[in-house]
Amino acid sequence: MRETSGTPARPGRLRRTLVALVGVLSLAAAGSAAADAPAPPSGWTQVFVDDFNGAAGTGVNTSNWQYATGHGYPGGPSNWGTGEIENMTSSTNNVALDGSGNLRITPRRDASGNWTSGRIETNRTDFQPPSGGKLRVQSRIQMPNVTGAAARGYWPAFWMLGAPYRGNYQNWPSVGELDILENVQGLNTVWATMHCGTNPGGPCNETTGIGGSTACPGSTCQSGFHTYAMEWDRSTSVEEIRFYVDNVNYHTVRANQVDATTWANATNHGYFIILNVAMGGGFVDAFGGGPDGATVPGNPMVVDYVQVLTAGGGTTPPPTGNRDAYSAIQAESFDAQSGTITETTTDSGGGQNIGALANGDWVQYKGVNFGSSAARQFTARVASGAGNAVSGLVEVRLDSRTSTPIGSFALANTGGWQSWRTVPANISNVTGTHDVYLTFTSGQPADFVNVNWFSFGH
Repeated sequence: MRETSGTPARPGRLRRTLVALVGVLSLAAAGSAAADAPAPPSGWTQVFVDDFNGAAGTGVNTSNWQYATGHGYPGGPSNWGTGEIENMTSSTNNVALDGSGNLRITPRRDASGNWTSGRIETNRTDFQPPSGGKLRVQSRIQMPNVTGAAARGYWPAFWMLGAPYRGNYQNWPSVGELDILENVQGLNTVWATMHCGTNPGGPCNETTGIGGSTACPGSTCQSGFHTYAMEWDRSTSVEEIRFYVDNVNYHTVRANQVDATTWANATNHGYFIILNVAMGGGFVDAFGGGPDGATVPGNPMVVDYVQVLTAGGGTTPPPTGNRDAYSAIQAESFDAQSGTITETTTDSGGGQNIGALANGDWVQYKGVNFGSSAARQFTARVASGAGNAVSGLVEVRLDSRTSTPIGSFALANTGGWQSWRTVPANISNVTGTHDVYLTFTSGQPADFVNVNWFSFGH
C-alpha cells in the first residue's frame, strides 16, 4: 500500500487478475483460533517473529514496532500519499492486543464523522534474502469482518517498503514496495503487488504496479483467518518474488519483467514491514469510494502473528555486489541517507537527483563492485545554486561514513541547482566490493550541492 505505498499517491490502483494457481511449501494454514507462529521448516531460519501475546488492551511491543501517526510522515506526502482520510494514532483504541494472542487494528469514527485508525511498522529495515537464498514474510490475518455497504472505505493491508524510503519519503516507487495483502470494500479478494520504477507509468505501470489477485480459499477473507505470504527468491536463475494465500502461489514477479536498473534499485536493500487499516483513498475509489454514512466503524483487522524466515546463503545478507562501479550509479538509488531530498532533474536523461546537501549529510550505496583492476578516478554529475562564499567538498568513503575519504572534490555555485557539470577527482586505488558513502563537508550550514549520478574509472 504505497505512500505515494510507499510515496506518491496511488489513485485508481486497479490490479491485473491472476493467471495460475500452483502448490508450494506448506508453512502455515488457515483456521480460526489464534496460534503461535509455526516452527520453521527444515532449511529455514526464523529471523523475526511477533505472536502478539500480551494482556488485553495493551499496545504493541515497541522493541519490534513503531507507530506511524497522523495523516502522513513528517515532510512526506499528505494523506500518506494515497488519499486516505483517517488520522493514524498510537491509541489502544485503534491498535491493541486482545489478550488471546492477536493484534487488532480498529478504525473508529467519532461523533463529528472523523476517522481514526492504526499503522505500525517494524523498527528493522533489513529484511531481504541472503545472497543466493530466500526470504519469506508471512502473517496469519482475518480481514475486517464487514461486507457490503457497511464496508465502504475499508482498506486493510500487510505490506513492505524499501528501507531507503524511511526518512526520505520522496523516492517512491523506485525504492520498491511489496504489497503482500491488500483488500478494499469488504470484497472476498486479496491483491498482491510490486511497485517499482517511476511514477506515473514507467516499467512497473505505476501507480497500478505489477499486481495479481485471487479469492480467499475456503472461508472468505472477512469470515476467517488466512495466511498471507511473500517469498523473495534469489536462488533461481531469474530472481523472483512470489505471493501466496494459504500456501497457494497466485502471483509472481520476475526480475526479467523490468530492466536491470529498475530491479536493482528496488531490490538492492532491505525492507521494513507495515500493518495498517486505511479508510478511503485511491484504491478504494477504484471500487466505488467511501467511507460514507453507511460505513460501519469498529471492525478490526485481526493479526495472529508476523514471521520472517530465511533459507540458504546464511541468515545475514552480505553486500549484494550488484552495482557496477564503472557504470553510472543514480544518486537517488541509495540504500540509506541522512539530510537529503529527491527531486525531478532537468539534466539530460531526466529522472531524479538528490539535493539539499549540506555539511554533515551523507548517502550510502551498498555492494559496489570495483573488480580486480584498481579504480583510480571518481566522477560525479553535480550542480549548485549556493550563495556567494558557500562551497563544500563531495567526498568518497568506503564501508563507513566515518572512514578516511579516498578522494574528494570542491564545488561552489555552478549557475543554478539544475546547472549540471561533470566533475572528476582522483581516488586511492580501490578493488573488490565495498559499500560506498558520499559525504558532504562545508564550513557553512547552507546547502551547497545537488548530485544526479556518479561513477568510477581506472
